[in-house]
Amino acid sequence: MRRNSVDIGAMALFLTVAFVAAGALGALQPATRIPSEVIQLTQFGPALGVGLAALLWPGRVRELLAGPVPGRSRQGVLLLVTAPLIIALSVGAYAALTGDARFTRPGAPFVVIAAAQLIGACGEEIGWRCFLQPLLRTRLGPLAASVAVGVVWGAWHVQVFAGHPVYAGAFMTAAVSMSVVMGWALEGRRASRLLLAGGFHALINLGMLLFMDEESGAVLPMVLFGASCLAAAALWTWTSGGRVRSSAPEPNREPAPEPAPAPAPAPARIPPIMDDVR
Repeated sequence: MRRNSVDIGAMALFLTVAFVAAGALGALQPATRIPSEVIQLTQFGPALGVGLAALLWPGRVRELLAGPVPGRSRQGVLLLVTAPLIIALSVGAYAALTGDARFTRPGAPFVVIAAAQLIGACGEEIGWRCFLQPLLRTRLGPLAASVAVGVVWGAWHVQVFAGHPVYAGAFMTAAVSMSVVMGWALEGRRASRLLLAGGFHALINLGMLLFMDEESGAVLPMVLFGASCLAAAALWTWTSGGRVRSSAPEPNREPAPEPAPAPAPAPARIPPIMDDVR
């Protein structure tokens, strides 16, 4: 019971700080004169949420960040490969439909952008995939936990809901799908979770920055991106669903009672007709 109350409190605090701090940091961004293509300060909202939760429940947060009991997951390389494949599929579909294989040259040096994007992505993923995912994973299966994190992660990008409804729906599809991909890839993995999740996230952001036009609110690029992410999530679920087993007991499931021992067989009795046989 105490574990449940700690988890609920930690999750509520994390989500509150992640949303509020992201809004405050977004409002602060123009004053810093840091270009948004380099890094968005909103990405550090989840990290602040984890930090405050760690001040109140250090042991539990440390346990969650450490990860589950190590499994045999070796999907890290495939996770990092999936990101450019998603971008390539999106860009290829866009070029096929419009005849325009667009490329946007960034204003800042690419090395600076890449390093900053990785730092910002890790600022997000320490909250989403290293804290919230394992917290929900203790109660839900890998797919359900990933979908739940994806819904919250997508809703955290509140600015997308100011645009076209199809754009917002495609973005939510992409967020949930990417969360499913990362959930399967990180299932059972204890080491390097933050770098793997942050690396995948940063590669996606860099690909979108260089080749997509979704920041303008254009609907078609986001729809194609969401469809590409959904295809990747379906493939990961198909290949991983039968391989990955739950590492935690199902919630509210009483252990099956042990079967009662079978009664000892009665000693063989000589039929009465044989009693006088010597």
